Amino acid sequence: MKAVTKAAADQAGAHLRLVSDRAAGNSASGIKLSGVSKTYRSRDGDVPSLRPLDFHINEGEFFVVVGPSGCGKSTLLKMISGLLPPTTGEILVEGEQVTKPHGNVGIVFQNALLLPWRNILSNVMLPIDMKKLPRDKFLPRAKELLKLVGLEGFEKKLPWQLSGGMQQRASICRALVHDPKIMLMDEPFGALDAMTREKMNVELMRIQRETGKTVLLITHSIPEAVFLADRVLVMTERPGAIAAIYDVPLPRPRSLDAMADPVFTELVQRIRKHFFTQSSLD
Repeated sequence: MKAVTKAAADQAGAHLRLVSDRAAGNSASGIKLSGVSKTYRSRDGDVPSLRPLDFHINEGEFFVVVGPSGCGKSTLLKMISGLLPPTTGEILVEGEQVTKPHGNVGIVFQNALLLPWRNILSNVMLPIDMKKLPRDKFLPRAKELLKLVGLEGFEKKLPWQLSGGMQQRASICRALVHDPKIMLMDEPFGALDAMTREKMNVELMRIQRETGKTVLLITHSIPEAVFLADRVLVMTERPGAIAAIYDVPLPRPRSLDAMADPVFTELVQRIRKHFFTQSSLD
């Protein structure tokens, strides 16, 4: 893309850069997809889910994928985590090809999925117990994470004693307790009410800033995508493909006031135009 003049850059619209990808300073860091596609086999024939994808997520980047329901966003996350093999192409995480579930990622789902019979601290420690890692090494980290997200003092509470937002904070701690380099989040706040969702967005940015984790978040919400992201990948309808990748030039740290910024509103509108001729987002 041609460089813009300084005068043009002072205009909100000029700040919105459509990019094919951002060159990584270190190709061995972060997440890299090359020609990655997915086709499901069924009795009625092949069902294409994702067309070949090529992009790179830099180490420490907050990268958000937005697209219509059924476009393959969750499939993409499962392949990066190693839970699902790609049909074609190659996925590299920290320079290593993904061929099976690996320990470099923590996953946060739409629902907190806390075990009702385990208290909050025990739920956070679940990955440590499952991996049979030394509890005495990771217990202080679990407590520190709970303090980081404002759940200090709730360690012995059961999940039903916490609000939905507090439960989701605990699930974020669970995803981070084994200190993965990457956090994968599949519509993590979709089940929350609008006000709690906004608070959790601000909280998530703070957690990412303080931990320095690479975050890949999937969402149906365009405003949420723009508010959180360093870059937004826009997907087409199924079979999913890359419609565009946008830089988000809003300064960090961000508050909810950023949603009133002309750059924010223009980028939201620009992304929304990708779906004018497609089915609406959920």
